[in-house]
Amino acid sequence: MPDFQYETNDGVAVISWNTPTRNMNIMDLQSLSDLEIKIDKALSDNDVIGVIITSGKSNFSGGLDLGCISKIPGIISENYQVNLFKGLKVFTNLTRKIELAGINNKDNGGKPIVCTLDGDALGVGFGIALSCHKIFVSDNPKGKIGFPDILIGMPPVAGSISRLIRKINKELCVSLLQNGEYINFENAIKHGLVDEMKSSDELIPFAMQWIKSNLKKNIIKPWDMERYSSEVKIPKKFSSLDGEIKQANKKSSLKGIHPSFGAMFEDLYKNKNINFDEALWSELNWLVNILTHSTQNSMIKTLHVHKPALDKGASRPPGVEYEPIKKVGILGAGMMGAGIAFVSAKVGVDVVLLDQNQEGVDRGLLSVKRMLDQGLKRNKFSAEDAKNIFERILPTVKYEDLNECDLIIEAVFEDPKIKSLVTQSAESEISKDVIFATNTSTLPISELAKASRNQSQYIGIHFFSPVHLMNLVEIIKGKNTGNKAVAVALDFVKQIKKTPIVVNDERYFYANRCILPYINEGIRMLDEGFEPGLIDDAAKLMGMPVGPLQLADEISIELCFKIMKATRAAMGDSYPISAADTIVEKMCSEGRMGRKNLKGFYVYDENGKRS
Repeated sequence: MPDFQYETNDGVAVISWNTPTRNMNIMDLQSLSDLEIKIDKALSDNDVIGVIITSGKSNFSGGLDLGCISKIPGIISENYQVNLFKGLKVFTNLTRKIELAGINNKDNGGKPIVCTLDGDALGVGFGIALSCHKIFVSDNPKGKIGFPDILIGMPPVAGSISRLIRKINKELCVSLLQNGEYINFENAIKHGLVDEMKSSDELIPFAMQWIKSNLKKNIIKPWDMERYSSEVKIPKKFSSLDGEIKQANKKSSLKGIHPSFGAMFEDLYKNKNINFDEALWSELNWLVNILTHSTQNSMIKTLHVHKPALDKGASRPPGVEYEPIKKVGILGAGMMGAGIAFVSAKVGVDVVLLDQNQEGVDRGLLSVKRMLDQGLKRNKFSAEDAKNIFERILPTVKYEDLNECDLIIEAVFEDPKIKSLVTQSAESEISKDVIFATNTSTLPISELAKASRNQSQYIGIHFFSPVHLMNLVEIIKGKNTGNKAVAVALDFVKQIKKTPIVVNDERYFYANRCILPYINEGIRMLDEGFEPGLIDDAAKLMGMPVGPLQLADEISIELCFKIMKATRAAMGDSYPISAADTIVEKMCSEGRMGRKNLKGFYVYDENGKRS
């Protein structure tokens, strides 16, 4: 079944995008070819007076399928660039064909083409809409348009920038592009990005009426008219194009670190000064150059190809039946344990939250309440949802309360002796076929597993702090970890809507091999006399989302100290002591644990504001 369905109604061709194999319409080369076939059919049929492009799904499009882009090799050949140019040119040519719609000369327009949007139109989907003569949207309050793929290194394609800068003012254009922001339908109407808003039921009838009312009127876009002026004035506060790009850079979450950033904004500011067809050609050329850049390609692979594959269970061992976790036991009600309890209860899993004493349990429940309060303030869920989440958590100091759990996650201090003790205490109360997981940042899983009665059912599940905000979770296989343990761990992480990666049992695993040297270098710079704010700002300008000192505060300086002590104990004389160790130890001795107790490298007020 084709991605685009075609029918005529009273002389109007209705082309409906409804990819049968996907929940969301995503543009790939096959669907692009199918759309072009339908457009050609409508333009060549003398009985067709106009065209409506719409969607058979609740949303119009989620954007471009980047699968083909992800296969770019590390060393790009000249032939590959030529082939990529040809492929991307197909997108540009199709949107130009829609835009011209059979125009024979500058005096007479072709067939009117309208795009109707009842839901999201993102990426190339919005690019297609921009090429139509009119865009009509529904009054759906959730409907939005934009180019979110910018944030994963994929600039807009199909001439979208060339049309944007000619359709709306430059400031709004920059706003849409610098952070990959969405804009809802109501604001899109206000800013002239779309043309009319109607109810969902009225969209198609209104589009048909507009087509019939504009058959003999000029539908040529302004930039295709000889009288169109493409002059763009540089604001007085900028003395050069570089000044404008730097200003956009400051406001962007991308910080100019993506290879596409400078090229995209250079094209944006220069584009309007040239003929439209030349602008399309220029946009296509820099797009090819950017997409053959190794950094850009790696970003697309990691964020748009590998991550979705992981979310779908790419690393899951075959032959293990899926069984959702109904009740999870969490050992340790500290910051990590409380976070795991919250994200579990949030998706409907019953939780037994155990600590060694009532004081510890109460602290854990207080942490959960804070997370619930934050979620309520940000409209993440309703008051009733918050109540249900909290009630799913059973606080306890009794190991026997774990006896009905399907999965145990131990989240106590980074101390092998304590972990060994709670492992044995918990296993004495649970069924023999229950998987036992440890949440550890650095301790070798194979060593910790020796405390378990069944090492094949012992596995590492490493959450990152704060658990409710961090999506990545490491699944660590010990030497004797079995396939069932891996499958259950992966299934649970997916169940709580996080992204798992399976890693080997080597010290620090994967993420902390990157994070700890980053934090340590920031602390060493502090020891050398650099200001904390300067250190963190420099890191963010390099592209890191959080500076090293702020990150240490977030994950807990106390945790950094415990990791350091455990690593030093394991490595003995071979452990390389640095200035970072001395400072972390001093911070802990002075009670500066990080955000958790409102003072670390920074000071925090009761609302969590940093200073």
